[in-house]
Amino acid sequence: MLDERKGQFRDGAHLVSRSARVHFWRAVSILLILLGLAAAVALWVGYRRLDPMTLRQDPMMRHLFLRLRLPRVVLAGIVGASLGSVGAALQALFRNPLADPFTLGVSGGGTLGASIAIALGWGASLSGVPLVFLASFVGAATAVVLVYQISRAGTLVFPGTILLAGVVMNLIAGAGVVLIQYLADYTRALQILRWTIGSLDVVGFGLIWRMLICLVPGWLVLLLSVSDLHLLAMGEETATSLGVNVRQCERLIYGAASLMVGVTVAVGGTIAFVGLIVPHAVRLLFGQDVRIVLPCSFLLGAAFLMLADALARTVLGSAELPVGAVTALVGGIAFLGLLRRQRRYSAI
Repeated sequence: MLDERKGQFRDGAHLVSRSARVHFWRAVSILLILLGLAAAVALWVGYRRLDPMTLRQDPMMRHLFLRLRLPRVVLAGIVGASLGSVGAALQALFRNPLADPFTLGVSGGGTLGASIAIALGWGASLSGVPLVFLASFVGAATAVVLVYQISRAGTLVFPGTILLAGVVMNLIAGAGVVLIQYLADYTRALQILRWTIGSLDVVGFGLIWRMLICLVPGWLVLLLSVSDLHLLAMGEETATSLGVNVRQCERLIYGAASLMVGVTVAVGGTIAFVGLIVPHAVRLLFGQDVRIVLPCSFLLGAAFLMLADALARTVLGSAELPVGAVTALVGGIAFLGLLRRQRRYSAI
């Protein structure tokens, strides 16, 4: 009888595991199709719409497509994928549905670090990595460590305190950026201003290859840690009892998130709320399982920022909006809606 029950349990677990795999691949397939459609739209629209016939017949348009339009769309996908997956990871790690790189002050710290590097004229590279990348990474890492230490008491992490600490961190970083702009010369102050509002302007693929050197290790860390994050989302005690090395997992996620946010901020500026609304959209579509939410947030984040950048390039006709303004407007409205639903934060 006992052997029969064990066999039934194994069969049930196998069916659940198989069902989860089918659900995962269905979600990934849907989002890959969406990503392909978003890329096609982003490549087609702009100040001048392009089509295969034009590219085949006009060498100048083909050159502009390969040097400007295509790299920009690829950059939007890389930045959106990074921010979406970091947002999903931080929400699971902090067990807070309102956590993302912007609300936790990580983007603010990266912005402050990169602003310092721009103001000081650190245009050089260290072992092929631009110093602006390194300064932004240091700022983002410092912000995430400070926010986490402030909000933690022993083994407890207070969700409300995390948000409050993140808001204060953004205020401090914003004040620091304004002070740097005030003290810097006009050219660098204007460069910092244009960069902080978010822009995906890029020429060629050189910068993108340098980004990928830093981002790919962060992507791998998050994807390989997804099972541990799934258990951490249930609570530290549960994760520890199931064999998760909580402190090691936290350090890995901190490092990967800081690296990815630092690089994306150094290149694209402050592009807010992608890491907040994308994981929530994935949960609404495919459920709460972090093992599905994180990789799907990677794909949906890429598609979302491609479409947001296409909207920023076309909504005013010949003029162009900063993509950070578009994502902040959409994400800000969504964020207020989420705050209204999260009644437990009303006591902050």
